[in-house]
Order: sequence, then structure tokens, then C-alpha cells
Amino acid sequence: MELFFLGTGSGVPSKERNVSSLVLRLLEERGTTWVFDCGEGTQQQILNTNIRPRRIEVIFITHLHGDHIYGLPGLLSSRSFQGGETPVTVYGPRGLKDYIDISLELSGTHLRYPLYIEEVEEGELFEDEQFIVEAVKLEHGLESYGYILKEKDQLGELQPEKLKALGVKPGPIYQKIKNQPRTVLEDGRVIRREDVIGPAKKGRKVAILGDTRYLPHLEEVLKDSDVLVHEATFAGDEEKMAYDYFHSTVKQAATLAEKANVGELILNHVSSRYQGDSVEELLEEAQNIFPNTTIAYDFYQHPIKRI
Repeated sequence: MELFFLGTGSGVPSKERNVSSLVLRLLEERGTTWVFDCGEGTQQQILNTNIRPRRIEVIFITHLHGDHIYGLPGLLSSRSFQGGETPVTVYGPRGLKDYIDISLELSGTHLRYPLYIEEVEEGELFEDEQFIVEAVKLEHGLESYGYILKEKDQLGELQPEKLKALGVKPGPIYQKIKNQPRTVLEDGRVIRREDVIGPAKKGRKVAILGDTRYLPHLEEVLKDSDVLVHEATFAGDEEKMAYDYFHSTVKQAATLAEKANVGELILNHVSSRYQGDSVEELLEEAQNIFPNTTIAYDFYQHPIKRI
């Protein structure tokens, strides 16, 4: 599980940062890629990476401001020409379906794969054997959401020494024992999986928020996230401006991370007014409140490790 930041700026592209787009690579977990927002130029950014659009399974749009969606029709279209045949589901606020449908229709675009568009409300979006994904409503003037991904706990590792002690020789039977609660051996003995595996592997929790004012009440839903990705459009002394423009400061993001007891904070959506040394000053402001903070930059990769 790895976060790959394709665009980390706010509003308009700059020489240092493209507009919003973030990829969550789940290659080991499910062989796919999830995309969060798709600002203008996302395709171009992808060309500078080893990300494969045909692996895209889900796209989450936080809100419908242009710097978060203008790259979406092009990415969906190009995926057809790059060998993408598997279905893609796009989640996002009301109006997203009209935007996509009209863009594809007026441009005469015909996709070679099934496309599903789900307009979201706050609450659980889906659950499968690996993940639960929830949408949480934010405050940005325009309808805006954050997405919380909860990985389910996984089985612990099979303990070969325990099986050998029981006289079970290595072979295909080991995988069979791990795959089912009870296994009957050829000699009639019953092996219970729970007796021969190690502790369960705790699932990871990742929170990726869209543009928002500082919302202290999010502390509960974000609690104990392994990683929180939060916008940091303004410096700490610009709190009034951040409020007026429905954004957050670096200090507010760090405060929320500290109160929610998250493992790591990654700041994103940095205004183009901050360049060079001033970005380091933003980082210092945040780390004074929440030391385990990173400011993302374009093409920054961040593995999400199991604790």
C-alpha cells in the first residue's frame, strides 16, 4: 500500500506543483490502483511514473472545483487506448455524473470498458473482503468529501514449526490448512487453523480529505488513522483568510492530527504563494504541533506500513 502524489498544488498549476491528484497503489493487496481527484494534467504526470492507467479500479472525487476534476474526462478516455478493459467506478458529489456524461458525449468519446458513476452522501460507500470505505462531509462552500479507507484485519502467518510438531509435512496441505477453519488429514486428525497461525495482521486506516475549513468534530472519525492526508493551503497566521476561502492552515491540520491521534500527517494542496524556503517554514509550523508531519510534493511516494 503506497500513496503516490501526482499533483500537490492548489487552484492553478505552478512550476513546482501541478493541481490535485493522488494515487493509492494497492498492487500487493489487490493488483489495482485507486485515484483521488484528477486535476488538469494528471495524465501528463502519470507519464513520468510507472503507474498504469489500465490498473485503475476506483476514482474518488472530493469535490467539483476545476483543479480537482478537469483531468478526469481525458484520463477516462485515454484508459481505453492504453489497454484498460476492466470496470472503473467513479465516486463523487452530486453533479459528477452530469459532468462526466456530458464531457464524454460532446467529445464523441466511447469507452471500451464499463464505467459506473456513484454520487455519494456521507456514510459507507462500499465494503468488500478487504476494505470498508466511508465518505465524510467537509465544509468547502461547494459540496466536498473526504474518504476513509479501513483495511480489514488479515489472517496471521501460518506457523510451519507447529505443523511439523504435529507431524504434518510441508506441501500443498499447508495452504489448505490456512484457507479453511478446519482441515481433516488423511489419518483422520482434525487441524484447527486457529491453532497453527500467528496473531492477526491489523488492518490499516487511511484518511484522505478534500478541501475544507478546519473541522474539529472530525477528530472522532479520523481517530487512530495510520495516515491522514489533509489540505494545507495557508500558513498558520492566515487563519481568517483560510476560513473566508473555505480552506485550512498548516497549524489547523496539525492540530487535528494531534487530537485524532493519527500515526502520520501528510500535508497537501499547498498554495503557489509558498515556494522554496517558505515551504520549509510551513513544515516547521506543523511539526511544532505534530512532529510526524510531511509536506507532499509532486511525485512524492509514501509507503503505508503495517504497525
